[in-house]
Amino acid sequence: MAKQGVECCEQIFVHGDLVDKVNREMPEEEELYDLAELFKVFGDSTRIRILFVLFEAEVCVCDLAEILHMTQSAISHQLKILKQAKLVSARREGKSVFYSLADDHVRTIIAQGREHIEE
Repeated sequence: MAKQGVECCEQIFVHGDLVDKVNREMPEEEELYDLAELFKVFGDSTRIRILFVLFEAEVCVCDLAEILHMTQSAISHQLKILKQAKLVSARREGKSVFYSLADDHVRTIIAQGREHIEE
């Protein structure tokens, strides 16, 4: 019995050629896992806010804390996650550490996400 709102086939017929094509193109489990983990990073609005700040400028933790009205500790925690996901990079200048987007892929992912939700 189908769940309400989800339509199912009335007759079971597997389209073997289609199934074979999809199975040939399907990425390995490890790659799918890594991709899912990447998208989990985007599942936190604070991290999205940090990325939007970094779209505009390279900033230090102090600046981020001020802009986002958060503690430096909270910002640092989120930056660690973003850095582990290779979405941001850091450089030290004297006693300050400045953060920036790791590359333009980050901007593209966010832009496509925004485009999708605005449809």
